Order: sequence, then structure tokens, then C-alpha cells
Amino acid sequence: MNPEELLYAKTHEWVHVAADDAGSKIVTVGLSSFALEALTDLVFLDLPDVGREVRAAEPFGEVESVKAVSDLYSPVNGEIVDVNQKLVDNLENLPKDPYGIGWLAKIKVTDESGLANLMDYPTYKKQCEEEA
Repeated sequence: MNPEELLYAKTHEWVHVAADDAGSKIVTVGLSSFALEALTDLVFLDLPDVGREVRAAEPFGEVESVKAVSDLYSPVNGEIVDVNQKLVDNLENLPKDPYGIGWLAKIKVTDESGLANLMDYPTYKKQCEEEA
């Protein structure tokens, strides 16, 4: 996925919005390259179970590096419908391709209001520049 076409949370998760065959919104969530560069060497990834209900702005998992443990935040209210379990055993793929094979979870949206809190790429880029 092209980073410039995604939405972003203030907590550095990227979000891709799509619809499934039934017309429900499904968001794919990952961590931005900015966040991964700040974390550096990853040592552990904890992802939620499929079927778990998640709420916008609340943690659904965590990523641990040699520097710190960081929560992964859900951008929307919904239900986890898929997780990238292959990533747990192949953490090196996350920083290599954060917008492709590095996706973390897919969430079936039950309340779209969380989408309104997400930033477009230029706004997110400005936030990253201010944090750097």
C-alpha cells in the first residue's frame, strides 16, 4: 500500500479502509515507518485474538523493542476479523515492509466515528516532523 493513500492515528498506526463482500467496512491496521524507526530492534509482538471486540483509542496489542514496550491502539470500534500471525515469528518483516506484509490486524468496523479522528498523510507527516 502507498503510505500517502492511508489514514493515520496520532499514536502512529496506519489505517486502510475497504469494504468486504457484504458492504461492511474493514480496516487494515499497521505501524508507520516513523514509529518503527523510533522503536528500532523489535523483540516481541502481541496481537489480539480473532473475534475480540476492540474500541477506538484503546490498546489491542503491543510491540516490544530493545528500547521500550509500546501499545498498539485500535483506530475504530469493531471486531478483530484477522491478524497477521506470520509476523509474530518474523518480526524482521515489519520494518522491511510496514505498509505491505507488515500489517497487524483487520477490524470489521461497528462504529465509524473513530474514522473521523484519523489524519491524512500530509497532516501525519507534519506531526512526525514536530515529534522528530
